[in-house]
Amino acid sequence: MRIPARLALIPVLFVLPGAAMAGADVPALERAWTACVRETFAEQPAFQGKAGAQRNALDACKEQEDAYVAALMAERAAGGRDRTMVMKAREWAASMAAYVVDPVSSWIAMLRR
Repeated sequence: MRIPARLALIPVLFVLPGAAMAGADVPALERAWTACVRETFAEQPAFQGKAGAQRNALDACKEQEDAYVAALMAERAAGGRDRTMVMKAREWAASMAAYVVDPVSSWIAMLRR
């Protein structure tokens, strides 16, 4: 399937039916999605409850989440056998850092309100 030139400039977030996502940069898509969620969550009104703010942030970033999940599923379906141990270690370190950096940055954003 040939992608028209004007669609080739659209980020990986747009997926044509049957287009392969195996070549997508999964860590970059994950970073884009988590950055979107963090920014959107920080912009929620202070009077809104935490659960509502989380739902709104996830809803606003649904397209990035879908692209990330599609690329991740395509990578896992391909087997991911071509990834080196260093690549796997970097991905693991990035995911572990997200458990520390995201909550701390969210907490700081809450203090700024």
